[in-house]
Amino acid sequence: MKIAISGAGVAGPTLAYWLHRAGHEPMLIERAPHFRAGGYLIDFWGVGYRVAQRMGLEPEIRGAGYQLESLRSVGSDGRTLATMKVNGFRRAARGELVSVARGDLAATVYATIEDRVETIFGDSITAIDQHPDGVRLNFAHTDARDVDLVVGADGLHSNVRRLAFDTGPDIERYLGCLVAAAVVEGYRPRDELVYVTYSRPGRSVARFSLRGDRTLFLFVFRSDQRNDPGELEARKALLWEEFGDAGWECKQILAALDDADDLYFDVVSQIRMDRWSVGRVALIGDAAACVSLLAGEGTGLAMTAAYVLAGELSSARGDHRRAFPAYESRMRHFVEGKQADAEKFLPVFATKTEFGLRIRHLVMRAMNYGPIFDLVASGSLRDDFELPDYRM
Repeated sequence: MKIAISGAGVAGPTLAYWLHRAGHEPMLIERAPHFRAGGYLIDFWGVGYRVAQRMGLEPEIRGAGYQLESLRSVGSDGRTLATMKVNGFRRAARGELVSVARGDLAATVYATIEDRVETIFGDSITAIDQHPDGVRLNFAHTDARDVDLVVGADGLHSNVRRLAFDTGPDIERYLGCLVAAAVVEGYRPRDELVYVTYSRPGRSVARFSLRGDRTLFLFVFRSDQRNDPGELEARKALLWEEFGDAGWECKQILAALDDADDLYFDVVSQIRMDRWSVGRVALIGDAAACVSLLAGEGTGLAMTAAYVLAGELSSARGDHRRAFPAYESRMRHFVEGKQADAEKFLPVFATKTEFGLRIRHLVMRAMNYGPIFDLVASGSLRDDFELPDYRM
């Protein structure tokens, strides 16, 4: 079958890999003019990690990633307030844990199909016309195409979801935070393999030293307004407004960002829908059920959803009327559990009060003791999901 996939992040290329392996003809459509590497750092483990293993990508992903040693929380003067070692998480994940830039993970997946699957960059779908025998797609720039199925793997603000599903704004559950991330070169100081965080009530900023003398910065802050300022300079101005007087290295970090020409910015939201498919169109990853950046496993879940959807299509011999409901049946309960967990993590990223910050520091220190870690956190590193063994 000819299957159009909107989105060349992580979910889209993963789905294209498995569909191509199963004998289909996938086509990727990506709005960005070129493939984008880098991006914010994610912790990659769990069921998504096992999908990557089945794709033979574990060595490449570990090579692109980092073996984080500790998380350090500092005060306004730079003094360490709490340190949490990562060895407990690595032990709970049985060593299958790596921190990697999201875009670098996506690039590793995309490399498996780059020369075998057509990818249209710098374009987007403008109309989806379903009929009994297929789907007619119109594009902003490319000539119309006829395909058998369409999959939206295009994230929280999915274009395919907007075009094909009769949904309103109530499917997006805003969690009360905005997030921004950027990478700059030559920033000092550097703390290798240490994730350094600084928090004030309702705000936090973190830095992590990357290879090539680069540093990643991540900002999370509470806001009643869920809108993205849009323009690059407006985004930078908002960060200055929120963090300019916050203390620590904030002014120095913001000054380093003044010359940046790329700044990731988004709302921290979840997507909750009654169904993930309509006719010949299905959604995967954040487009179907975004768990939010705070869940810590959204990328792995996206890879899992891509694998399961391709597997169910294979098991159903291409009958989407059987495959789409089977895919959703397998994934929904698992994903909804991750969404519930993400809401619990919100106070960790954007703690509301000074008292809450002191409690967080106490918890961080306590987590260095094995029995306490096992009691509090080890279960969150074990996914209650049996990955099917599809013959693809």
